[in-house]
Amino acid sequence: MPSPAAEPHLFVVLGATGDLMQRKVLPVLYRLSASAQFPAGTLVLGVARRRLDDAGFRTMALDSLSSGRVAEPEELRRYCDSVLYYQSVPDEGDDRFRALRERIEGLEKEHHLPGNRVFYLALPLDALGPTLDALGAAGLNSGPGWTRVVIEKPFGHDLASAKELNRNVHRHFDEKQVFRIDHYLGKETVQNLLVFRFANMFVESLWNRDRIDHVTISVAEELGVEQRAAYYEAAGALRDMIQNHVTQILTLVAMEPPATREEDSIRNEKVKVLQSVAPLGPDDVVRGQYGPGTLNGTSVAGYRQEPGVDPHSETETFVALRMRIANWRWQDVPFFLRTGKRLPQRRTVVVLTFKAPPVSFFQTAAEYESNPDRITIIIQPDEGFELAFEVKMPGREMRVQTHRMRFKYSQVFGELPDGYETLLVDVMLGDPTHFVRADEVEESWRLYDSVLAAPPPLTFYPAGSWGPGEAQQLLEKWGRRWYYG
Repeated sequence: MPSPAAEPHLFVVLGATGDLMQRKVLPVLYRLSASAQFPAGTLVLGVARRRLDDAGFRTMALDSLSSGRVAEPEELRRYCDSVLYYQSVPDEGDDRFRALRERIEGLEKEHHLPGNRVFYLALPLDALGPTLDALGAAGLNSGPGWTRVVIEKPFGHDLASAKELNRNVHRHFDEKQVFRIDHYLGKETVQNLLVFRFANMFVESLWNRDRIDHVTISVAEELGVEQRAAYYEAAGALRDMIQNHVTQILTLVAMEPPATREEDSIRNEKVKVLQSVAPLGPDDVVRGQYGPGTLNGTSVAGYRQEPGVDPHSETETFVALRMRIANWRWQDVPFFLRTGKRLPQRRTVVVLTFKAPPVSFFQTAAEYESNPDRITIIIQPDEGFELAFEVKMPGREMRVQTHRMRFKYSQVFGELPDGYETLLVDVMLGDPTHFVRADEVEESWRLYDSVLAAPPPLTFYPAGSWGPGEAQQLLEKWGRRWYYG
C-alpha cells in the first residue's frame, strides 16, 4: 500500500519522447503504479516538442513498455489509457509554456487533484536552463499544492557551469523543492553503507586510519559507448561516472557519523568529505581509452572505431586516480577510484583493505601482505558484502589460506528494487536525503576542475582488459594493488 504521506499529484515529464523516459522512467512509473506505490489518482503528463496527442503518446508508451515485457499487454494498455496524457510545447518563445500551464490546471480540475506537481526534467544539459526559465515564466514553479523539480545528471559540465546551473535553479525554485537525482543513491546496497557502518559497532571501530591500509572503489562496465557517442565525446569517463556516481560512493564510505537521520545532517557530512580532499596532482590521475580487443570471446572495436566517434578522439573511456582525504579519520589512507568501459565484467565494488599485522610468524611478510584481510562491498551485480580473512588449512602443517564470509541480498530478500523506483518514491514523499544538494554538486566539481582544465596524456588498453598498465602502477608505486572483489 502507498505511504500515507504520499499525496496524489500530477507527475510531469519534460522530454517525454526521449530515450531516458522510454527506456527507464516510464517502466519505473508503471511498476510503482502496479505495486500501489503511486498514490491513487496520480496522473502522468508527458511533455515534449514532438506533435502528438494523448492517443499517440499512449501508443508510443505502450510500445516501449511492451518491448520491456513488464506486464501483460492488456494490463499495460489499461495503465496507459487511464494514467498517461501528453502536451506538446513549441521550441521557443517567452510564453511557450502557457498552454502547458493551462493543460495542467485543466487535468487537475477534471480529475480533482489538489495541485501537487512533480516536474521531471529528462533533458540534456543544454536544455535545463531554458526549461527552468520557461517554468518560472509560466508560474509553474509554485502552485496550489507543493511543487518539486527533479533534475537528471549531469549537473553541469564543470565547476563554472555547475554554479551557473545552480543559480538558474534558485532563480525559480527553493532548494527544498529541488531533487538532483543520481540513481546510484537509490541502490539498496549504497544506502546500506550507512547501516553497515553506523549500526555495527565492530565495523565502525575498524573504519579508520588505525586499521585500514587503503580503499579502492571500482565501477567496471563491459559495454562500450553503444549509441551514446555524441554525449560521450563531450563528456568522457571523468564527467560521466567519476564526478557523480563514484564520488557519491566515496562520500558515503568516508563520511563521519551524522548527528541525526535528517537529510541535511547526512548531506552535511558528505560535503565535509569533499571539502577535505587534497588537490589532485598530475601523478594522481590516469586516463585511458579502449582499443580493439576481445571480450567474452568476441572481437570488439576500439573506441575510435565506434560509430559517431572522432577517429582521433582524445576522450577517455577509463579513469583511475588516487585521492587523499586530509582529516583525522583518513589521514595517510589513500583512496583509489577507477571506472572504465569495455572491461572484463560489469562490477561495482568498494574494497577496504586492512593493515597487515606488524609481525607474522605464520608465513613470510611478503606472502602475508599479498593476502590482507578485506571488506568488500558489492554494489552490482550480486549485491552484498564479503569479509576476507585468514584460516588454518586442515593438517599437521601450519598452512594459512584466505577464505570469504559472504552476505547476498538476493538470498535473504529476493530481487531488489531499481534505484529509480526508490528515488521516485522519495520524491513523492518529499524526502531529499538521497539526492544531491547544490553545495555538494559544486564541491564535487571542484575536485576535478584542475584535471578537466589540464588533462594528463591519454593511454590505451585493449578491450577486455582491466585498463591500461599505468592504472596498475598507480597503486603499485604506493605498495598497493587493485582487488576485483
